[in-house]
Amino acid sequence: MVVTTYRKSPGITGLLVGADNVRRYFSKRVSVIELQLDHLRIQCHLLPDFWQGEPEIYDARLCSWLEAKCLHASSSRAPVPLAMIPAGKSSFRLMPLTMDSHVRPKQQPRSAA
Repeated sequence: MVVTTYRKSPGITGLLVGADNVRRYFSKRVSVIELQLDHLRIQCHLLPDFWQGEPEIYDARLCSWLEAKCLHASSSRAPVPLAMIPAGKSSFRLMPLTMDSHVRPKQQPRSAA
């Protein structure tokens, strides 16, 4: 699934999962998920609002990872798309998306000279 970064306030960045992704990938019986951030594994609590129209995930360790991996080069602080890949029961691997990983421009045919 594709999620985006979300800046709640200065110094607090989390993930905006999206309501469709919540319905498709998350069980309402789960209040804690595991996120795999490179070699680091953290557990994040899902607040009740996650199920009621605010599908956001915040954690201090997640914020630090996002700032270091995804947002350090972005001065605009625009949302950054990320891949959140199911990796087991209530576990997800989070990875930055690159433009060339999912979009490849077509080669232009050369004109005869």
